[in-house]
Amino acid sequence: MSTSTTLEAPKTGTWDGGNEPLKASYGKLMMWFFLLSDAFTFGALLIVYGLSRHSHLPYTGSPDDFTFSTEWWPIPEKVFNAFPGFHGVDLPLAFVALMTMILILSSVTMVLAVEAGHRMDKNDVQKWLMWTILFGSIFLGCQAWEWAHFISGTDEGMLLADGTRIFGANLTMNQYGPPLFADLFFFITGFHGTHVFSGVVLLIMVFINTVNGVYHKRGHYEMVEKVGLYWHFVDLVWVFVFTFFYLI
Repeated sequence: MSTSTTLEAPKTGTWDGGNEPLKASYGKLMMWFFLLSDAFTFGALLIVYGLSRHSHLPYTGSPDDFTFSTEWWPIPEKVFNAFPGFHGVDLPLAFVALMTMILILSSVTMVLAVEAGHRMDKNDVQKWLMWTILFGSIFLGCQAWEWAHFISGTDEGMLLADGTRIFGANLTMNQYGPPLFADLFFFITGFHGTHVFSGVVLLIMVFINTVNGVYHKRGHYEMVEKVGLYWHFVDLVWVFVFTFFYLI
């Protein structure tokens, strides 16, 4: 009668299962993978914007003499110079600077919410999540106003070679310059705005769960941290969108 011997590989503790790479849970690791893939998407869009701008002639005259034309790429300070309640007042990039500050503040409150979760302080998590939701919603409202103004255009509009005057911008015409400028503005800022909207929805869901004590019963607030990773990514992407569209 023969007996068989089963050989087992020695357990090293690395590939035996149940380990957390870099001490990150499965959920946080998958969120990092998603954010990495999303970063490639935003990077590709901004590269397309840079190549498109490089393919058009820049305006070489004095900024004071600048006029909108399809012959050259517009100067951002002349396009984004409006502010709610100050019709006709030239305030270059003031409104978008306010939007950026609001989004940065939302990142601060998100950090505070995550830190409160580490302390298992339910009330503080609720408080800082509520502030983050508020700032995110205000940013979306500001972006909606900016889009509305961009679409409606200025009082002067742009005079075309055939004598017609166009106002505002859409996917087929653009009073501010080449139509591609408006197309990329709508697509890139709209894509980012969709991410912000999704983030606000996730924050509301997490806020409701926090109020109901779901995470406190689990013994951790990891979900707040995972949504926080997404929110910080959205804020970081805006820094690059702001730089490409409004500063360069």
